[in-house]
Order: sequence, then structure tokens, then C-alpha cells
Amino acid sequence: MTSSMRDDSVATLPVVQQSKLVVDLQTTGQERQPRDASFWLVFLGIGIATMITGLELAAVSNALPTIVQDLHGSSFIWVGSAYTLAGTAFIPLSGGLSQIFGRRIVVLSSLAIMALGSALCGSAQSMTHLIAGRTVQGLGGGGISATTAIIISDLVPLSERGIYNGLIGIAWAMASSMGPIVGGALAQNGQWRWLFYLNLPICGVAGIIMLFCLRVRTPPGTLKEKLRRVDWLGTFLVIAATAACVIGLTWSGIQYSWTSAPVLAPLIIGIVGMVAFITYECIFPEYPLVPSALLSTITGISGYMQTFLMPIVMIGLVYYIPVYLQACKGASPIGAGVDTLSFSLIIAPVGLLGGALVNRTGGYRVPLWTAWVALMVGTGLLITLDADTPLSHTMGFIVPCALGCGLLAFSTYFPVLAPLHVSQNGLAIAFFMFLRNFAMVWGITIGGTVLQNELPKHLPAAFTAQFPEGTVIAYATIPTISSLPEPLRTEVRQAFAASLKVVWEVLLGVGGLGLFSSLVMKALPLHTAVDDKWALQQKEEKRSNDSLSTTGTAV
Repeated sequence: MTSSMRDDSVATLPVVQQSKLVVDLQTTGQERQPRDASFWLVFLGIGIATMITGLELAAVSNALPTIVQDLHGSSFIWVGSAYTLAGTAFIPLSGGLSQIFGRRIVVLSSLAIMALGSALCGSAQSMTHLIAGRTVQGLGGGGISATTAIIISDLVPLSERGIYNGLIGIAWAMASSMGPIVGGALAQNGQWRWLFYLNLPICGVAGIIMLFCLRVRTPPGTLKEKLRRVDWLGTFLVIAATAACVIGLTWSGIQYSWTSAPVLAPLIIGIVGMVAFITYECIFPEYPLVPSALLSTITGISGYMQTFLMPIVMIGLVYYIPVYLQACKGASPIGAGVDTLSFSLIIAPVGLLGGALVNRTGGYRVPLWTAWVALMVGTGLLITLDADTPLSHTMGFIVPCALGCGLLAFSTYFPVLAPLHVSQNGLAIAFFMFLRNFAMVWGITIGGTVLQNELPKHLPAAFTAQFPEGTVIAYATIPTISSLPEPLRTEVRQAFAASLKVVWEVLLGVGGLGLFSSLVMKALPLHTAVDDKWALQQKEEKRSNDSLSTTGTAV
């Protein structure tokens, strides 16, 4: 029996039997594939596709005030939330579909959906039209994020993956760094629609590369048989639970207070729904989106916990360091972006170096422990900031934060994948990406909630009376600070600094939870093989395997 046949038999077994066979099959798979032209072209296509998601994250938020003004809208918060909700909810399903229908059709479909959503956004004549387009974009973005990560896991063994993920991280960091500049320049010149239209040729180039170079096996079976394998109930549960959580988090402190029923009800329903989803997935489906084996080891659970906690800290830093610079140091939005550019520029190279270290030593625990400590040191130093702290100190404190985030961003998948057989990479990576995206929503909301609760305690009463209560205070007042008379200006600056201290303290606590969760992971060997079922094939091999698949299906 060949290793490919063994992996196929594992995929068709119930979950309990799969987990029993993992240890026996741990050494199967294909050794290092040749790095030919097709491999590097696919890798290029992944990098181009990743740049789309990086641009979407960084560019739209900078152009949003101009977009809202042009479209005469008010529900601006859903421009970002609709994208996040759709993308996060679709990630687990995209992992399941890639197992059932194959990687190529899912990544091509995701690129097409992203292009369609971008066209809808670019042609939007109202906020409702724009939000609908952003929802479609989110579906494509979620599929791109999950499937490209899965393809990398198919092509590169875990023992070598740190360097390759670091290279992709550099592409993402470049796009994220250019995003605010591109978005701001287009918005300033009244051409914000091209922010979305630019995605069309990028999706086209990535799609052409994948179409012709990503020659991988298509799982056998008829369309009807494949549709029967889709975990429809699990998909419904995760979409409903994600939607409920995102709605509650989006409304919290903006439309409604945290203690109101419109916020608490969806949050409680969403959290209970997530528990129900995981419980259902571990017990009932024959082809689950989250097999029980993914959560069957303490090392895997540790990896997933770190994956969820890290983005909360990182997105909190990304969002609220610029708030400090603008409110306390008088920086303009563009100036704050330039001042924090070092954060993005440090993350990717550090991730690449961290991946190289793991590749060289075969150990992931020390880099992860070091990363959590560095992140805690950086956030701890931020707590010392006040309104009069020299800007050079702030820039220096950002460095250990970026070092920690860089190592963690490209390393927490090691404890996730090390305990698993390579045939489970696809679903494990999809759940990994789901948790990462879901955590970003929590990171933004936690920081905003702390800030909105603290500012009323510190801002002068005569000043806050001019503004509505809630999160609006945190942002509506910033542009007015530089024009305030003394001593009111100093008092407001000090109020922001004191309020942000609590934000840094909360992020430090989350970092402490991350360090604590990392202490229980075990030192497991990294796989030196990939799943040969998803290996790149030459044209002759593809024709032969298609013939065998047809024969096997007929039998």
C-alpha cells in the first residue's frame, strides 16, 4: 500500500479511528519536493494573493473618512466589520472545501470572489452598496488567507516552513506598510474607488499563476458525493456564532453600552454557539471542520491558545499606539503612521529570522518563550508613558513589542502542527487562521472599551460636556486637542495618557496569559515530510493520477 493510498484511507475513516492511526502514520508522507519553476511560481502567486489581504487591512481604514463623506453614510463601522465577519466565518468552511474539492478550485474561487467584491465596492453609490461589497470581499479574503496557508503547508515540510512563511510575511508587511500611504493618497485626490479597482489586476495575476502552475491532485468523486461530505450543520453553527460575537463586539460602546441587552445577548449567544460548534465537531460529523485530533494534545491546545492571544495584543498595539502619538504628542494621522512604520518593518524580518532559527535547531519552545517575554517587556514599558515622555522613548519601547509580535506571528503554528499527522494540515491550518482573525476583533474591541471607560474619569468635565458619551470621545476629540487653550490642552493630553496606561496594562495581562499557556507545550520533532496527496505534479504525473482516480472511483 502506498503512502498516498494510506492517507486517503485515513481521510475516509471516522474521527476516532483517524486519531488512533495518527501515531502509526506519523512517518508517512513525501520527502522534500524539488524546488522547480512551478514551486517558485506558486510561491509567487501566494505572495501576490497575500498582498491583497494586507492592503485591505491597512488601506481602507485610512481612506474611510473620505469614503463615508462621499457616500453620505453614517454606518461606517460596518465597512470594516462586514469584511471581518464574512472572512472569519468563511475560513473553517474553506478548509473543509479544500479537503473535499481540492486546493486549486478553492483558491481560484476565493480570488474570483475577492475580485467581484472589489468591483462592487469600487462601483458603490451608497453605504449599503459598499457594505454589501465588503461582505463579498470578506468571503474572498477569508478563503485566500486560509487556502494559501494550506498550500504552503502542502509544499513545504514543517521543519522548513519558518523561512517560507517569513518570506510571505515580508510581502504582507510591505503591503500593510504601503496601505495607509496608498489609501491616503487616493482618498486625498478623490480617487478612492481605485483602492478597490486595483485589486482586480492583482487577483487576475495571482489567479493565472495558480491556474497554470498549481498542478495538484483533485480528490475523486462526483459533485453529489462531495457535497454530501460538506459539514453543513457545523458550517451553520460557526457562521451563526461568529456573526453573533462580531455584532455584539461591533455595537459595544458605540450604539449600545456593554451592559445593555443588544450587546450582551449576541455575545452570550455567540460564545455559547462557539462551545456548541467545537463540541459538535469533536463528536458527530463524519467529515468535521475541526476534528477532535486537533485538540487532543496539550501542545496543540497551547498552540491554539497562543494563536488566539497574540493578535489581541498585536492589534491593540497597532490601533492604540497611534492614538497616543496623536493625542499626547500632537502627531498628525500621517505622522503617527510614519512614526509607527518601524513596527511593521520589524515584524516580518524578525519572523523570518525566527523561522530560520527553528529550522536550524528544530526547536520552537525557546523562540516562543522569548517572544512572549519580549512582548511583555515592551507593553510593560508602554505603561510608563505619560503625556511628556520624549518621543524617542516611545519609539524605543515599540521595538521589543515588534520583536515579540514578529516571532509569535510566524511561529505559533509549530506547536499546532507538530503533534498532528501531515494529512491533517489543511483543517488544522484553517482553524488556526480562524482563531487568528477572530482574535483581531476582540483586540480592537477590548482596547476601545477600556479607553472609553477610562477617558470620562480623567477628562475635564467642561471638555467632555461638548461631546457625546461613548467611544466617540476617544476619536472625536483628538483633532481638537492642539487648538485648545492652556491649561486645558495639557489636562486633556494627560487624560489620554492616563487612560491609555490601562490599555497597556490589559494588553500586558493578555501577554502574561500567552506566556503561561506556552509553558505547557512539549518539545516535539518537526515533520520533515509533506502529504504527498497534495504535492505538485508534473503534467505526466497529473494525467496518470487522473486516470488512476477515475479507475478507482469506478471500482
